[in-house]
Amino acid sequence: MDPNRLKEIPIFSHLSDEEAKRLAAFASETSVAEGQILMKQGDYSTELIGIQEGSADVIQDGKKIASLKEGDLIGEMGLLEREPRNADVIATSPMRVMKLTHWEIRRMSDETLERIKEIVEKRHQDGVADPAH
Repeated sequence: MDPNRLKEIPIFSHLSDEEAKRLAAFASETSVAEGQILMKQGDYSTELIGIQEGSADVIQDGKKIASLKEGDLIGEMGLLEREPRNADVIATSPMRVMKLTHWEIRRMSDETLERIKEIVEKRHQDGVADPAH
């Protein structure tokens, strides 16, 4: 993945060029069809997803609790904390997404992982926590 495209996702925008390059080496990009389920409530977190293009809804216990768009990240809290998903995430348009699995995250440097954890913690404190945690 191109490190500059990775840095277009707000949670990764503050990474240094070196951190972004290292993280981009582990990221994969893929297309998602409208209606596709990206995450299922109750499943264990195995990946985080950054939305590059498109939109998705977060559905918890049958109710829509959030809408996601370009730049949003899904699943980072549950992945880092190893907890089950608390909502479904369903594509509401064709999407282009970036994915990192827990295996890829384990291969990142401690410095990069710590920086991502700091950003996630700040988002949590600011009330912008992962709705699909």
